[in-house]
Amino acid sequence: MKELTKAEEQVMQILWDLERAFVKDVIEQLPEPKPAYTTVSTIIRILEQKEFVGYKAYGKTHEYFPLVSKDVYKKFITKGLLKDYFSGSLKNLVSHFAEKEKIDVKELDEILKIIEQTKKKK
Repeated sequence: MKELTKAEEQVMQILWDLERAFVKDVIEQLPEPKPAYTTVSTIIRILEQKEFVGYKAYGKTHEYFPLVSKDVYKKFITKGLLKDYFSGSLKNLVSHFAEKEKIDVKELDEILKIIEQTKKKK
């Protein structure tokens, strides 16, 4: 699996939310200023080549849908982030966010609950 560019990821986020969409549907969801139809169409064709998107043809029109789930891509990206920036250490990743990103106490408590629940399962 390949990492997506920002533009590709933006289009995939829309396709994951909509589940099935035509190019015009994707454009409607994009923020202003809206890119040209051909630009979005090109990005979707690149996503097809990367095997992230499939389509169903209706004559000359295509309805696109994700072939890779958001969860599968999230797992792939997280593994890369962990390996490339935190020496493969989950502890380093979590401590970075706890210290540098100013996580509030409520969110830290929620994270601790998740950790405790995970420990009980193991």
